[in-house]
Amino acid sequence: MPDILQATGRENARLFVYDSKFLTQPKLRRILSLAGYKIRLGLPGSHDLVAFLGNSPTAHRGQSIAAKRNVGALRIEDAFLGALHPLHAGEPPMGLLLDRKAAHFDTATPSELETLLATAPLDDTALLNRARDAMARMRAHHLSQHSGFDPTLPAPAPGYVLVVDQPLGDPSVTASGGNRAAFLEMLVFAQEEHPGARVIIISHPESGTGHYTASDATGHVSLLSDPVSPWILLEGAIAVYTFSAHLGFEAIIAGHKPRVFGQPFYAGWGLTQDENPVPRRERRLTKAQLFGAAMIEYPTWYDPFQDRLCPLETVLDNLEARTRAWREDHLGWLASGMKRWKHKPLNRFFGREQRMVFGDDLTDTTHTGRRHMVWAGQAGADHKQAVRVEDGFIRSRGLGAELVPPLSLVCDDLGIYYDPHQPSRLERIIDERAVLTDAQRLRAERLLAKLITARISKYNIGGAQLDLPQGHRILVPGQVEDDASIRTGTTTVNTNLGLLRAARTAHPEAVIIYKPHPDVEAGLRDGKVEDAGNLADFVANHADPVSLLSEVDEVWTMTSLLGFEALIRGVNVTTLGAPFYAGWGLTNDRGEVPARRRARPDLMGLVFATLIDYPRYFDPVTGLPCPVEVVVERLATGRVGHPGLANRSLSKLQGLLSGYAHLWR
Repeated sequence: MPDILQATGRENARLFVYDSKFLTQPKLRRILSLAGYKIRLGLPGSHDLVAFLGNSPTAHRGQSIAAKRNVGALRIEDAFLGALHPLHAGEPPMGLLLDRKAAHFDTATPSELETLLATAPLDDTALLNRARDAMARMRAHHLSQHSGFDPTLPAPAPGYVLVVDQPLGDPSVTASGGNRAAFLEMLVFAQEEHPGARVIIISHPESGTGHYTASDATGHVSLLSDPVSPWILLEGAIAVYTFSAHLGFEAIIAGHKPRVFGQPFYAGWGLTQDENPVPRRERRLTKAQLFGAAMIEYPTWYDPFQDRLCPLETVLDNLEARTRAWREDHLGWLASGMKRWKHKPLNRFFGREQRMVFGDDLTDTTHTGRRHMVWAGQAGADHKQAVRVEDGFIRSRGLGAELVPPLSLVCDDLGIYYDPHQPSRLERIIDERAVLTDAQRLRAERLLAKLITARISKYNIGGAQLDLPQGHRILVPGQVEDDASIRTGTTTVNTNLGLLRAARTAHPEAVIIYKPHPDVEAGLRDGKVEDAGNLADFVANHADPVSLLSEVDEVWTMTSLLGFEALIRGVNVTTLGAPFYAGWGLTNDRGEVPARRRARPDLMGLVFATLIDYPRYFDPVTGLPCPVEVVVERLATGRVGHPGLANRSLSKLQGLLSGYAHLWR
């Protein structure tokens, strides 16, 4: 992947605009600025450019002035991978198409995209591999030009012909002379070329009024307006007919050779059946070459978290996080078993689409239709259908028991990661990540390198640097003894004292270093070992756990997350319980690990599943759902915010009442 570019070689180009959107959409201006353009008002000089937004109602102003002043024009379109919803819903673009030659949908003059497709080598192995990986990601995560749909919505039974409608006035339709008659002709072709087959007309998500009406749905023809995933629809289709819709491009990605009646950018390269071919398009491309040019080389992509231009892969990372959050949250949540101090941070996490409703009365039908979540440790017999929620593995800068809001949470619809008595969603994901693509492996490696370099752990509380005794050092991390992972994930050894005894018995000559749990050290939870010094050679009170991991040869643990943090840092780990990272062939397991954990992922597979796939992350700077890399960067730079005065005071009160710890969970 190339380095992120901050400009395109057009630095300081003056761009004159005549549309208020350039003034009212800050992200639009910011992307143009990062791309090297300076927006100006007034009349352009001979070396300046005039910008206009595609075929917008005001585009004629810019076109007219550019013609009168005899200056160049910059045509601006939304990139082919957009926000969740059409931009008129208020979402800023994730990228722009900036073209000095022509609009990509207007074949009167070749656009920069067409020139790229016609003349660029497009044979670079790295580019084509990136294209193949990105296409696979879009299909796997159901990402489209607008991805605000629910992939779980039922789709028609497979075996149909798909005919794609488009909005009246769509510029890609009018540029090719399209009208209702042309769309009716397309429908006739679909029926004649597939006699007796079901024909489904799919409405465009932006359509107010399309070219087809209810009167066209006769016989084997039906209209579909439900927001079904286009990738599911394409998978079930036996043929695809389109005039110039973007879905035709996605049909190519999905393996179809769509029948095209207009002249969109993707037609004419040997990947479509063209009713009205563009004579000058004679080159034959693979779909990876088409995708590489149209989605990697041509657009200007933007990362709102780092406020910079970025490659397509970063956009996919961001969009995957955003779409996951929308799809899980858009119906709203009813939350049970949540302490009051958690309400605000949970609403920030899950209430972006609809504010959450908190309550434990599951018989209340007022909020029917909402999904149900429960804090995992509070789940009971009444919560079998609820999604279990728990802190993530890169949580915050500060302890949960000190009421520091989390930056990551996990949502599990099968079980919960720390309870081995039933399968969890994390187990399923680890199974799937037993084999990684090259791109996934590279992402996991980069994430792990950043975690190690920036010394990121779950709580990131730091601590003292200690002078440890010499010898074969074994770190024994203490845990909160009434923690759910101890109650569900251990059998014979289920106390810190028992863990210390087991480690000493197995290694009588080793240097045993005991690290009390931070919550126990703070007096907030149970688990203190009064005579730890009788079994351990060194008690590392208030020590930095990350520093300890760089100084020890082994870690012995029951179910502590510190075992996972040791594992990903190359330290040998022995487990006496059944934590989520045990049983996959990466640890020395002395506890009772579920036999169902048969997959054998390598370390990068475990990292990808555990830190990238499973949790959800929240950016404290933008307030948006984000990928893990953003949270790691925030923690590394300290841009994470701090709990308010009320939370700090409440946590101190909790410490005074630590004997009543059950009240705080």
